[in-house]
Amino acid sequence: MHCLVLGLSVLLLVTSPLFAADIPPAFPAEPEQVLERTCFQTAQAWSGAGNLRSDVAIVYGVDPGLPQRIQTWRDRSYRIHVMTGVSWGSYQDYLYGRFDGVNHEDEAQTERNGQKISHGGDVYYMCPGTNFGKFLSVGVQRALDAGAEAIHLEEPEFWVRGGYSEGFKREWRDFYGEDWQSPHSSVDAQWRASKLKYFLYRRALQQVFDHVQAFNRRTGRTVRCYVPTHSLLNYAHWRIVSPESSLARLDGCDGYIAQVWTGTARTPNLFRGELRERTFETAFLEYGAMQNLVRATGRTVWYLNDPVEDSPNHDWEDYRVNWESTLVASLFQPEVWRYEVAPWPERVFGGHYPKKGKPAERESIPPTYATELQTVMSALNDLNQPRGEWDCGTTGIGVVVSDSLMFQRGEPTPSDPHLSHVYGLALPLLKRGMPITPVQLENVTVPHYLDAFHVLLLTYHGLKPLGSEVHPPLADWVKRGGALVVIDDDTDPYNRVREWWNNDGRSYATPREHLFEQLGFTGNQRAPEGKLINVGKGTVLWLRENPAMLASNPTGDERVVETTKQAAKRAGVRWRESNYLLLRRGPYVVAAGLEESTGSEPRILQGRFINLFDPKLRVRERISLLPASRYFLLDLEATYARETRLVASACKALPAKRDANSFSLVVEGVSNTPAVVLLSTSKAPRSVALAGLALQDFEYSSGERLLWIRFPNEAKPRELSVRF
Repeated sequence: MHCLVLGLSVLLLVTSPLFAADIPPAFPAEPEQVLERTCFQTAQAWSGAGNLRSDVAIVYGVDPGLPQRIQTWRDRSYRIHVMTGVSWGSYQDYLYGRFDGVNHEDEAQTERNGQKISHGGDVYYMCPGTNFGKFLSVGVQRALDAGAEAIHLEEPEFWVRGGYSEGFKREWRDFYGEDWQSPHSSVDAQWRASKLKYFLYRRALQQVFDHVQAFNRRTGRTVRCYVPTHSLLNYAHWRIVSPESSLARLDGCDGYIAQVWTGTARTPNLFRGELRERTFETAFLEYGAMQNLVRATGRTVWYLNDPVEDSPNHDWEDYRVNWESTLVASLFQPEVWRYEVAPWPERVFGGHYPKKGKPAERESIPPTYATELQTVMSALNDLNQPRGEWDCGTTGIGVVVSDSLMFQRGEPTPSDPHLSHVYGLALPLLKRGMPITPVQLENVTVPHYLDAFHVLLLTYHGLKPLGSEVHPPLADWVKRGGALVVIDDDTDPYNRVREWWNNDGRSYATPREHLFEQLGFTGNQRAPEGKLINVGKGTVLWLRENPAMLASNPTGDERVVETTKQAAKRAGVRWRESNYLLLRRGPYVVAAGLEESTGSEPRILQGRFINLFDPKLRVRERISLLPASRYFLLDLEATYARETRLVASACKALPAKRDANSFSLVVEGVSNTPAVVLLSTSKAPRSVALAGLALQDFEYSSGERLLWIRFPNEAKPRELSVRF
């Protein structure tokens, strides 16, 4: 995330007044196999405001103070990862030649007018030369020496508006064997500039991965490497090039952190011709795109949630509503169960933001929000559930995306500013309750990657396949029974760039023609437009339109839905629309009512539920999925047990001991925040004590067989005991 990113040489620390000099006893150890479910990142030493009690503390920055910061977290029994920025930071030692005796200022990303792209002062975004990866490796070595169990190389980013520095020109000549061309001079030059930017950060990261792997071989350790990165959709939308899916194929890359949060997801997009923020839907597609970077590859993805965002100008209500939307969106990916629960927790629990309606006044986090956050953070440790069950619109539908989405976002041709060639295909179905998934085109060569999909929507308007090898498995998927809907009018000027479909002896006007050839549409067997064509056991339908134009049309979504419905039914797919999304993950129910959806009545859920967004954790027997509603529910009927057990908690709470007449937990949370612990028990309590002192703030319901206990959190382990 773009705030608080720090470089290799300098780290500014804000010492928290909540820092405790005395070290509390270690939190009770958990079994090894359940560790690393949740994490957070921080640039500070341990403090009560940052004590989220996740499994992992990701300590930010590889400056000389890193070992001391690490030790403060290790002393509190956190597992330690280290994160550092890749594309920018305090890289002055590298810029000014103190690292290798060579001045590298000409490697700063530079705009057409000669201005360096800066994150403030001489903190420049870098065009990474061959020595840059070596420079990053020196900083990473400090983290390795300090005992980090994993390295996170954050945000490899090259701005589309860059590409004019002398360093970039040198790289162009080395990569293409031809003189540099200004990226804005033609679509071919813009495409080639983006491909080079894509390569340069992949090369730099491979250098660091290689360094870590060599360290592992020397020491016998198994330090892992992750890349925290925005989604492909966001980078394309914001006009940034990053290696994205190609990193999963590099040696030594263990996976990603999906940096999706309010700041990315509130970027406006078009639906039915209306431009507006659609935070939930955008986040849903962003998280899905990140999951499909790793699905079937053996890599891991963590999902970021941010209770605030980088902009400090919103009020707490805005942060809460949008956090709930992005959090729920992330939970709709049942294969993912690892979460970064917050970046910079100190800015959440120690920050001050404008009062609603009184922007000149600032206030700290509302106690109810602090409780809600910690309740959800605790529950996220339990999302590795073996069973996931959808109950909403048709599943198994995907929209094809490619890293080349980032290659067509600059001059000279005007590009769609709202990424409507993606959202124009995805939103019409998502708004009708269908959990549509972005499908990474580069990954279709991975065995079984497409097995879960029945219908795919594809356009080459705004993106292109980076190689011809993706078309045979796509055609084979159709022949085995898949339904392919192609929405493309062949007018994209990037069809004319120098690429595999029109060189090396090939003479296709568009990459679509090569795909259709693989499907058997050649010569007199050309694919008719607008008609369903059987291909093997599957079907193909080609709608010759620009999906971006459909997004700008008030009724364009109906065209997308009707076309997809025809293809799906021909393929034997049961068609169902709904005005909500609903997923059961073990005892948890994730639900969202959709705006701009069908006109049917809201779905009603009946039973006994705890809404984990409710700081009071009250039982609800009826849930109405109204438009814009978001729910993270615990189904009490699915968790029934005779013995006393923990149901939910706004703190970390680990069972310590139990017998016939007592039950105790060890609890710990963020200092000076309200905690609530909810227990299921058939016995009324005689007394409740915390750290040996009697508690009076508890409530028992014999009808519900539930016990609510409330107390102030402290950033140290304490025993909470109940006697019956």
